[in-house]
Formats: sequence, structure tokens, C-alpha cells
Amino acid sequence: MGANPPLLDTNMVANEQALAKLLSDDDPTTVLLVKEQLAAMAVDNPRLVEDLANGECPATQRHAREILHELQARDASDDFLLLCHLGGDRFDIEQAAWLLSRALLPEVPTAPSEELVNECGIEFLSRIHGAVTNEDRVRLLGELLSSELQFTGNADCYYCEENSLLPRLISTRRGIPISLSLLYMMIGARAGMKIDGINLPGHFIARHGDLFFDPFHGGRILEREDLRSILSRQGIELKDSHLQPASPRQFLMRILANLLYVYDLDGDTERHGMVRSWMDALACGLVVK
Repeated sequence: MGANPPLLDTNMVANEQALAKLLSDDDPTTVLLVKEQLAAMAVDNPRLVEDLANGECPATQRHAREILHELQARDASDDFLLLCHLGGDRFDIEQAAWLLSRALLPEVPTAPSEELVNECGIEFLSRIHGAVTNEDRVRLLGELLSSELQFTGNADCYYCEENSLLPRLISTRRGIPISLSLLYMMIGARAGMKIDGINLPGHFIARHGDLFFDPFHGGRILEREDLRSILSRQGIELKDSHLQPASPRQFLMRILANLLYVYDLDGDTERHGMVRSWMDALACGLVVK
């Protein structure tokens, strides 16, 4: 097509063949213009783009799915920003983590990962009945997630986005201390086992009752001396305040801080700015008493 691509009018909404032809055009300017206008139309008529995404032409499918992913990311980002502003300390950290994943990975559906977590929770519930002590329960959880399912710390590639986002963590079975702690919390909760995240400087850990353990290292149980050692490497003296459960706000802030550092290393200015805005909103958001 020529240098001046046609603008879409409302009559074309009903003509999917014409839209499909424009989306498969060889002129990048035409395709970009059509995608922008389709994105605007999809606000009131999402079925239009969904039908194109399920069409027969591979090029049309690809462009339509890109539009859908962009719209999904925008909606999830807006919802996540609202949570950061208004969530206080009463929001569900698991649901916040899924929402964060949908904002940053719109092309990856979270439903399969959520289903796997539920299945793991059911399996763990079947094993925990005979557990009497906190140590028994932590050991059984570590056996399931680390020994059998092979969830472990990604020491080889620590600073990457995948380690912080639940669908990638569940797919690769690799994560960082905070994301693995969250996974242990999620599976434990489905079996009635309360696990808290502990925002220990330098190394996020977990606690069940009076027992501290390390999901990054297979659920290894930590003694008081182990905790002192973790902090001493940073020149910090262990205090009781270090061992208090992380609030949802603290939990989420640390996840975002990790992502901010990753995007800074990668030079991803767009995502760096997005995460920075979420952190600012979370830092000054409404605190509900």
C-alpha cells in the first residue's frame, strides 16, 4: 500500500476480512496505524480483536494477539497501581503477586500456574495429617517442593526478571529467596499451615511458628546462630526486630525493589520507570488502620 494508509472508520468494525487484510499488509506504517486504532476500538468492542486473534492468517493472529496483550498489561498495570495506592497493609500478597505477573507478563496466562499451586496444596494437605511438630511440617514441605518438585534457588542467574514472577518461577523451578518464600507460604496456606515471610536484610526467609527456615536452600531449618551469621556478613547485629513477619506492603516493596534492580542492570528504562512508579505509590499509599 502507499505512504498514506487509510484510516479505519466505524463501518470497518463489522468487516473483519478488511481488517485482517490491513493487519497482514507489507507496509509497517499501515500495520502500526491499524493496530493503534484497533486498540482504541477494543475498549468498547474486545470481541473484534479476539476474533482476529483466532483467525486463519498467521500475521493477523500475531498482531491481534499483541494488541490483546498490550490491553491486558495496561489493565493489570492500572489495577496494580490502584492496589499500591489503596491497599494499605490489608491486601493479599499472593493475589498482588499474580497481578504483578499479569502486568509484566501479559502474554503468559496465570491460570495454569495457579492450578499447579492448588494441586501442590492438595498434595501437601494429604501428607501433613501425621505431622505433629513445626519441624515435621517444615520438613515435609521442603521434601515436596525442593526434593521432589525441584524448586530451588537460582544462584547461577540471580538477577533476572524470571526469578521474581510467579509463572516463570513455577515454570523454571528457580527463584530467589523472597519468591520461593512466597511459594512455600502459598502451598502451606492451602493445607492450613501458616507461614510468615521474614524480611531479613540481605536474605529473605520464612517462619512457621517459632521455626525459621530457608526456602532458597530447600527449606533448610535455621538456628539462631545461622541467622546471626547471615547478618554478620553484612556487618549487622541480629535484633528481634529483624525477625518480625513482613507486612504485605513490606513484602511487595521488596519484590519490586528486586525487579527495579534487574531492570536497572538490563537498561530497561520503560519497565524501570513502571516499577519505580509502583514503589512510589506503595510508599505513600493509603494505610488502613
